[in-house]
Amino acid sequence: MTETISPRDRLIVALDLPGAAEAREMIAALGDSASFYKIGMELAYSGAGLDIARELAASGKKVFIDLKLHDIPNTVERATRQLATLGATFATVHAYPQTMAAAKRGATGSGLKLLAVTVMTSYDDSDLTAAGYAFNVRDLIARRARQAQAAGIDGLVMSPEEAEAMRASLGPDMIIVTPGVRPAGADAGDQKRVMTPTLAIAAGADYLVVGRPVTEARDPKAAAESIVGEIESGLAIRHKTNRVA
Repeated sequence: MTETISPRDRLIVALDLPGAAEAREMIAALGDSASFYKIGMELAYSGAGLDIARELAASGKKVFIDLKLHDIPNTVERATRQLATLGATFATVHAYPQTMAAAKRGATGSGLKLLAVTVMTSYDDSDLTAAGYAFNVRDLIARRARQAQAAGIDGLVMSPEEAEAMRASLGPDMIIVTPGVRPAGADAGDQKRVMTPTLAIAAGADYLVVGRPVTEARDPKAAAESIVGEIESGLAIRHKTNRVA
């Protein structure tokens, strides 16, 4: 259950930045307005990301390693075992049964929680058709969610548009993390399935991943604080309507 998570801890700031200097500058600018950070491919592949993950964990911050692992099982298992040494809270794998099973083996005995990526928030039904899938977005997410739950995966990454239906289907214990979150009036960018922070939390998301609306803001700290306020509003709606907290 996630009802005891504070609103601030539900915001995951995506450090989608080109290098160590920019990342450390952003972390300093945000100060105590952010407690949870995502390190994705751009920063990890710059050579600085995993070091920054260790630094953040050592300083008491929470870390989400978002590399979306997907390879042969042996490689995924070994890679997950390495990620588990960083002190991170979350790491992502693609929601393919072999991949999830291998990652689960790699994370055994550690505190690392695994999140399965269902369908990228930049995809819609037409993108899945073009890629050769026989399912629309909602049906593919539902299928992968059931497979992830059967594999003992801790949580799922999905757009906020699917969060309410999946929460009702999966129950309260599966962690739901939603990217594709944009404050009201913000540019959606390359995201196709988006929602405001208030509505995403009200729909049942546990954590929100927000990048550019914070990191490209004139005042990142104020932007983060504003999103935390929206999360509080979403939690109030959720409790009022008796949705899962």
